[in-house]
Amino acid sequence: QVQLVGSGGGLVQPGGSLRLSCAASGSIFSGNVMGWYRQAPGKQRELVATITSAGTTNYADSVKGRFTISRDNAKNTVYLQMNSLKPEDTAVYYCNYRQFGASKITWGQGTQVTVSS
Repeated sequence: QVQLVGSGGGLVQPGGSLRLSCAASGSIFSGNVMGWYRQAPGKQRELVATITSAGTTNYADSVKGRFTISRDNAKNTVYLQMNSLKPEDTAVYYCNYRQFGASKITWGQGTQVTVSS
């Protein structure tokens, strides 16, 4: 069983920055992928970025060049540095975890990011 606790959301003006963190605990396997997804009001949850335990990253086109995903495997923590934030980035951001070769996905509780002047 894996538990995820996300933090770091808040209110920021357009053009500003935020850093999200997600700490994993429990039965963490060395081969895994962690990521961030977001869901805006009235929209489906969508991919933001993912990173494997080896450091391979993947980004949605809408955040490329503005967001950076990283992780500290020793701390089982994944980060999302968000720069040049836009109002359309406003959403609840969820982190997730999946072990390689497994179908089960574990989700964090979500953290609100609001970009507004």
